[in-house]
Amino acid sequence: MPDNNEVRKEGSSGNSILRWAGRLILVAIILGITSFLTPGFSIYGLWSYLIAAVVITALDYFVEAFMGVDASPFGKGIKGFIIAAVIIYVAQFLVPNMRVSLLGAILAALVIGVIDAIFPSRAM
Repeated sequence: MPDNNEVRKEGSSGNSILRWAGRLILVAIILGITSFLTPGFSIYGLWSYLIAAVVITALDYFVEAFMGVDASPFGKGIKGFIIAAVIIYVAQFLVPNMRVSLLGAILAALVIGVIDAIFPSRAM
């Protein structure tokens, strides 16, 4: 008979997958709001929103892992804001149906930062 700790560990892996899926959907919704509000930043199609959410989250993770810089728009002041804009700009080359101008990336980083401040879920 498994003890309570083993049962919790088994249940927590399913819980983390649900948490990851929920976060992915939340980031996709934030990107949708950003796409609607930001000139020069557009994404077309549900799959493109989900792919963009995965790509931006992965790029953010790699920047944090290798550079030790929090790439959230308000994470480390102007440095974090610029890195977030660069991540958004670079993501367009990896995501189909995503187009971002340089000004659009800057404005999108600002909008994502404001939305992340309202709904603190670590959007980027």
